[in-house]
Parts: sequence; structure tokens; C-alpha cells
Amino acid sequence: MNERKVLWKAFTANRDFNKDPKIFVKSDGMYYTKEDGKEVLDGLAGLWCCNLGNNHRKVVDAIVNQAQQMYFCPPFQLGNDLELELANEIKSLAPKGLNHIFFTNSGSESVESALKMALAYQKSRGKGNKNIIIGREHSYHGVNFGGISVGGLVNNKRDYNNQIKAAHIPTILDIEKNAFSKGIPKHGKEKAEFLLDQINLHGAENIAAVIMEPIAGAAGVHIPPKGYLKRVEKICKQNDILLIFDEVITGFGRLGTAFAAQKFGIKPDIITTAKGLTSGSVPMGAVIASKKIYKQIVKNSKTPIEFFHGYTYSGHPLACAAALATIKAYKEESLFERVASLEEFFQEQIHSLKKCKNVIDIRNLGLVGAIQLKPDKKSIGKRGKEVFEKCYKKGVLVRPIADTIALSPAFIISKKQITEIIRVLREVINQVE
Repeated sequence: MNERKVLWKAFTANRDFNKDPKIFVKSDGMYYTKEDGKEVLDGLAGLWCCNLGNNHRKVVDAIVNQAQQMYFCPPFQLGNDLELELANEIKSLAPKGLNHIFFTNSGSESVESALKMALAYQKSRGKGNKNIIIGREHSYHGVNFGGISVGGLVNNKRDYNNQIKAAHIPTILDIEKNAFSKGIPKHGKEKAEFLLDQINLHGAENIAAVIMEPIAGAAGVHIPPKGYLKRVEKICKQNDILLIFDEVITGFGRLGTAFAAQKFGIKPDIITTAKGLTSGSVPMGAVIASKKIYKQIVKNSKTPIEFFHGYTYSGHPLACAAALATIKAYKEESLFERVASLEEFFQEQIHSLKKCKNVIDIRNLGLVGAIQLKPDKKSIGKRGKEVFEKCYKKGVLVRPIADTIALSPAFIISKKQITEIIRVLREVINQVE
């Protein structure tokens, strides 16, 4: 057994890989290259993150140039000039009033930081009893203890003890009423009223915040019904509860606007981001907080360190350089507008799979979509995994989430490439028993 196989065996010892390891050795634009030299068309933007595609020249050059100048700067009591520049760039894209930035290294860290901010904000107001965070079933907020506590995917937390007080409202997915909806579903606004049930159960005086993904990604692309998010926002405001939008997937253009909050006309108190911030090039995340959150925590601190929280690599110079180049590319290449212009074509293409074998629902918004398959009676997830495997062998990368096939291509994707992804999916889905 050669060295590479030994390393692969060690790496996959506790993971669900089959005997045919999938290794990429190169990437460029919309394609990955396998060990055998064959290309794979990327229908995922890496993992919801490479919005510019792979190895974008402006981002690569920015990282290399910054590495030659300074690749680390101490993050505590100090900073670097790129942090300030990047904070202003993010502020220019964020919903009006969200203008204070805290840098992290991932979506999980962004969520953890946002939850701490919510709890610190309430305690700073003399309302430390407001310490329950409400999440939603079928939601994903990373894999740290706060994130799994408020998240709604049981496999992410069944082996661990939750560390913060959390409650949950029901999922927004309703296939019976909204199957094959194009864009925002019509039915289900009333599901927001379940938030009032939790408020009546726990008391608004004990609830710090509500956290939700505008679109639930890792659960299988669940699109909020018309009016749902607006109603949630109103209930939060009426009950003195903070609203946190987890935009790790939707942030930075995925829906054709900088943030989903703008797409839905919502003004949350906190937004969490990562992924598209650097187009997947260097790990980085950011929390965007409103002025009232910042002022309450910082201006009313009783200690020299206003917010006891931070990371060694917060505001890392290489990450900042990558993020600045990424945002510059978004703007100069009008990529958010490009997503909006491709939305209708992508929608028609993905919905053309409606009559394929075992397809029970299709969901889409912006450049994100999902094809849900009827589960095999003997094995949930079997069909989804088989579609993934067969697509990969035919040179297309999709994401199986149990029996749901998710798509989230890079913003640079062409109509021809969208058509090719759908062509392969149609062929494969109809082959799977």
C-alpha cells in the first residue's frame, strides 16, 4: 500500500466514504480535476461557498501579494489596516443600520459569536434572565455547542449535551401544500405563529433571541413562504426579542442581493456570514451587528475588555486580502446582478425535472435549488447517494442531503453549464430505482 493510500485510509477511518475515494487535485473556474485528469463540473460552488468559481485570479493574486507583505497580525489590542477596509466594505453591502463587524474564521464561529452577543446584550440591559434562544426544526447553525443547541438537525447533537437554553419552532417545509413551487411558496405564513406559542410557554422576558436561516440550506433547501419572515420579524419586535439571520449560505449574493435580508425586506439585529465572504479561498466569517447591539455591549461594559470573546485568527491578513478581492470582483463583474438575471433560467431548468422518476418536490430561489426524491422504503438516503455517485462518474458534482439533491452553483456559471448539470441529473435520476 503506497503512502497516499495509507494517508487516505487514516483520513477516512471514521467517515462514510466508499471504496472509491474521490480526490480532487486541481480547480479552475467551474471545474475540479480528478486524479485521473478528468474534469468535474461543480454544481455546488465548492460547498455553497466558491461564489466566484475556483481559483479566481484576483483573489489568488491578493493572497500571494499579502503573504509577501504580512501574513499574520496579533488580533488582540491590535489590528491591521485591511480589517478596517474590509469592515467598511461589508458595511456598504449590509442592510442599513447593521454597521458593526466582528471577524471570525467560519460559519460555526460566526453563529457562536452572534449567540454570545445576544446574551451579552440582554445581560448588559439588566435582563440576564432573557437567556433562551429559539431556533427552528430542520435548521443548521454550525457544529459548535451553541450552534447545535439552537440547530434543528438531531444527528448533529444526539451525542452531546446542549450547553445553552434553546427552544424550537416547527419547520417551514410543507410539501403537501407547496410541492413544485417556483420561487417563494404561497402557503405557510401562519407557521410564524408557532413563535407566539414558544413566547407564551417560556415568557418573552426569558427569551433573548430568535435565530434562523432565511433559507435552510443543510436541511435540504427549505424556502420560507410568502410573509413568513415578515411576521417573525414583527413578533420579535413586539416582544423585545432579537432577530438573528444566519446568512452563512445566503450572504454575499446567493439570492441576487447582497444578503437575503434585503431580498425579503427584513432588518435583523444580527447577521452571521462566512463562505461567500472569501469565495471559499481562505477560511473567514463575520458577524454584522446593529448599532444598538454594539453600543449596549461596548458603551455599558464594566470591564476594560468590553466583549470577552475572540479568536487568534480573527481578521487574519490573508483572509482580509482574499475577502477584499472577492468583494471587489462581485462589484466589478456585477455578479449579484448576474445571479438575479440567471434566476428565471435556472428555475425553469431545475423544474424541468418534475416528471423524472421518484421526484416528489423541487424548490428554488436565486441560484440555489433542490430536487427531493421519494425515499427508498428500505433505506432513507439510498437514492440520494446513488444520484450523487452516478453524477460524479458522469462529471457533475451535486450534493446529496438524504434523498434531496441540492444545487448552488458559482455565480459565473453559464446557461450552457446549467443545462449540462440538469441534463446529467435527468439521465441519472431516471436510472435510479
